Amino acid sequence: MTRRTAWPQDPGGPERPARPDGGGPSPSRAGQGPPPSPEEQARAICLRLLTGTARTRQQLADALRTRGIPDEAAEEVLSRFEDVGLIDDAAFAAAWVESRHHSRGLARRALARELRTKGVDSALIDDAMGQLDADQEERTARELVERKLRATRGLDREKRLRRLAGMLARKGYPEGLALRVVRRALEEEGEDPELLEDYIPDV
Repeated sequence: MTRRTAWPQDPGGPERPARPDGGGPSPSRAGQGPPPSPEEQARAICLRLLTGTARTRQQLADALRTRGIPDEAAEEVLSRFEDVGLIDDAAFAAAWVESRHHSRGLARRALARELRTKGVDSALIDDAMGQLDADQEERTARELVERKLRATRGLDREKRLRRLAGMLARKGYPEGLALRVVRRALEEEGEDPELLEDYIPDV
């Protein structure tokens, strides 16, 4: 007696071949839920950027805008991060001044310029600059010149003065302070004050 073959999927038609993935959903669709909201994307981006390094609110806002996050969603997430202390521009500015002054010898003018480019508010910059008084700035300038003096020995006097003063100027030191510090360092090294007067007036 001949047995009839059952066609459970399509009676009367040919049997459908088995799917190589066992008939489950397509891998490209498996496990996919709804796409993340703009706020969820913004949170993920900010957390990733804040891992290992502090950033200002403006830096994060720029990063979110670059990645196409709507301004409203970005504002909501950034404000929430400020509320919980993950964004703190005042603390960022204070730490930046402390670090960059001691590691690079930057003066207040250069430090303020860097903080402005990072979007820190002017009032917060002024507060951060308060930790660097004029005496500390001059001490650092003297240390920078003392470290550079040896490398300039053998140069003629004018070139040496220009190189030392230029180094301080690039780090944001005012001209009067830079010239005063350079003149004092050269006098202490043995340069004739009267000869120096031709290049650097006593300031």
